[in-house]
Amino acid sequence: MAGTQAVPSPSRRRFRSLEFALGVILTGGMCLAVLFSSVLFPDGGESMDLMARLIPPFQNPAHILGTDPLGRDVLARVIVGGKISLTVGILSVLGAVVVGTLVGLIAGYYRGIAEVLLMRFADIQLALPFILIAIMFLAILGTGVDKVIFFMIVAQWVQYARLVRGSVLALRDREFILSARAIGVGNRRIIFTHILPNVLGPIVILMTLNVANNILLESSLTFLGLGVDPLIPSWGGMLADGRTYLQSAWWVSVFPGLAIMFTVLGLNLLGDWLRDLLDPTGQTSK
Repeated sequence: MAGTQAVPSPSRRRFRSLEFALGVILTGGMCLAVLFSSVLFPDGGESMDLMARLIPPFQNPAHILGTDPLGRDVLARVIVGGKISLTVGILSVLGAVVVGTLVGLIAGYYRGIAEVLLMRFADIQLALPFILIAIMFLAILGTGVDKVIFFMIVAQWVQYARLVRGSVLALRDREFILSARAIGVGNRRIIFTHILPNVLGPIVILMTLNVANNILLESSLTFLGLGVDPLIPSWGGMLADGRTYLQSAWWVSVFPGLAIMFTVLGLNLLGDWLRDLLDPTGQTSK
C-alpha cells in the first residue's frame, strides 16, 4: 500500500544491532577507562624510570604495553591521554551545537536581513581553509586545551547553523506551525517548543560524527605542535613524541594511534546506528 513504511529486513536489523554493540563496546570501554584513569594510574602516567626505558610490550607485567624513551608506562599515558582528547572532542562539539543551533533557528525562522547577514558570514567562513586558519589562530593566541576547544567551536558552528536553518525552512510553513501562530503562540515558544524538538535528530547524528572528527583534529594539531601543551599527555602528543622511534620502538606511537582509531571507529558506528534509527528513509528494506 502506498505511503506505508517498509519493515527493515532481519539481516539489516542484525547489522544495526552489531553496529550499536560494537560502537558501545569501543566507545564505552575507552570512556570508562578514561573516567577511572586517576584510580588506575594515580601518577597520571608521569612516573619516569630511565632504567626501564623503551621496554617492548608484553615482556614486563608492570608495563604491559611497554615504556617510552623516558621510561614512562605507555598504557598509563594512553589512558590518561584519552581524557584530553575526549574532553576536547565533546566540549568543542557541545559549544558548536549551541552556537550553530541558535544561529540556524534565528536565520531560518525570521528570514530577512538576519538570515542574509548570518548565512553570508557562514559562507565566508566555509571558504577559508581550515588548517591555515588553525595555524594562524593558534600561533597568535598560543597553544592550550581551552584555545583548541574555542577554535573548534568557531570553526564548526557553521555546520550546525546550515543544517538547522534548512530544517527550519522546511518546518516554518507546516500546518502545526501555522496553527500555533493563528492561536497567538509567541515566536519564541514556537521556536523552542515546536520547531527545535523536530530538528534534534539530525543534530544528534552530526554531533556523534563530529566528536570523532574533533578527536582526530585535536590529535593532528597537537602532532603539529599547535594543540595541547607537550607536557600534558595526549594522543596527538604521544604520536609526535614517538615518531623518531618508529623503527626502534614502534609501540610508543602505535598504541596511541590504535586508541584514536578504535575510539573514532566506535563513535562513527554509533553515528551510523543513530542515523538509521532516526532517519525514516534509512529504514526501508533493500
